[in-house]
Amino acid sequence: MNRRDFIRQLGLAGSGAILIPVGLSGCVVAPPSKPLAKAKPTPPVTVAATADSPLSYGNPLLRPHAAGDGTPRMVVVFLRGAVDGLNVVVPHGDHNYYKARPTIAVSRPGTPNGAIDLTGYFGLHPALQPLLPYWEDGRLAFVHASGSPDMSRSHFEAQDYMETGTPGEHNTRDGWMNRMLGVMPPSQSPMQALTLGESVPRILTGRAVVANMPTGRDATRPTLIDKPEVSQAYAALYAQDAALGKSYRDGISARKELLADANSSEQKMANNGAPLPNGLSIDTARLGRLMAGNPDIRLGFVAVGGWDTHTNQGNGNGQLAGRLRPLADGLATLARELGPAFNDTVIVVMSEFGRTFRENGNGGTDHGHGNAMWLLGGNVRGRTIHGHWPGIDDKSLNEGRDLAITTDFRAVLATLAEKHMRIGDPAMQKLFPQYGAGNLHALNLLV
Repeated sequence: MNRRDFIRQLGLAGSGAILIPVGLSGCVVAPPSKPLAKAKPTPPVTVAATADSPLSYGNPLLRPHAAGDGTPRMVVVFLRGAVDGLNVVVPHGDHNYYKARPTIAVSRPGTPNGAIDLTGYFGLHPALQPLLPYWEDGRLAFVHASGSPDMSRSHFEAQDYMETGTPGEHNTRDGWMNRMLGVMPPSQSPMQALTLGESVPRILTGRAVVANMPTGRDATRPTLIDKPEVSQAYAALYAQDAALGKSYRDGISARKELLADANSSEQKMANNGAPLPNGLSIDTARLGRLMAGNPDIRLGFVAVGGWDTHTNQGNGNGQLAGRLRPLADGLATLARELGPAFNDTVIVVMSEFGRTFRENGNGGTDHGHGNAMWLLGGNVRGRTIHGHWPGIDDKSLNEGRDLAITTDFRAVLATLAEKHMRIGDPAMQKLFPQYGAGNLHALNLLV
């Protein structure tokens, strides 16, 4: 069957429709953001004339390893646009932070809309209050001053490097999460990885089959590919190529399994007649329930945009706070819906780079360098800030303008791959080919 006959058989000739095959990897293209309404200027932050607090990384809670079903899982939440890690995990104990950010600094703990104190030196943005219980019971941690060693300030380039796991290398064809699928124990199910979105993102692009589910309330409704005549036509087309045919069959199988899980009576009973909350929580609730109900799903991925705060960023209130609140709700929903599987899951929140230390003339921040990675899970060694804090005085800043990086993001991911996902050293070279065995990646991230 040639392409012209195929299109004619489907009755789509002249319609301008673009058919996207199932089961093949592709690159994600984010839709353009809606223009932001002009925000009102945020009032200057009142800075108390107090001495700096001693640097403290927190006090890890001593607790036993939490037992689950024994199937390790990982979910990556990518904040596209470069979130301001200095306003997420706030160094409120250093006067330099308030000096550099006269209108956008999150005020000190104990003040209106002030940071939530974590360690005496670091605090949490007040919009992240829904995550505080996970910090207090030792299941939430941060790795501050972390990121990519590559100095790119391009969103596209920096995201590409973080998703391929090869900073500075333009020719890597697959993503590190897809490579992880290739070194995990084999499974009979084609649905070991699930991404939320219309297409497969760079981080999961590669040879292994990845299931994807659209976001929002219509995610589980049948689409064109679910019609038997369309599915059979594709099958006939791909039958001419053994490799493409297998990819297509695996993709269709994964989709059927995914829809069956999402629409099962058990899933509907779990809702108990209540509507899902708005925003990100709609998708994270679905992801959590799917991963809890199907241990074959080992990897999950969610991308969240809107973090490029060049203007009117705000402090404890404002634009950034408006992004962080639904993110915190979505993460708390994911943790809750995972149920007992949360003990076997690590949720990693990461972004392509941080933002400038000093605020700009528009009440915002520009593209920076160092950032904070977030770790949430039943066996995360929480209630602590991991990594090494480089300081934020003038001589400690990267290029005199950014938080310096002291922890390579691959050190965090390699530690989780080895200690949590149980991937051995020989496979680590495949996972992060530039990040050799000589690099220190045995961070103390897990209980």
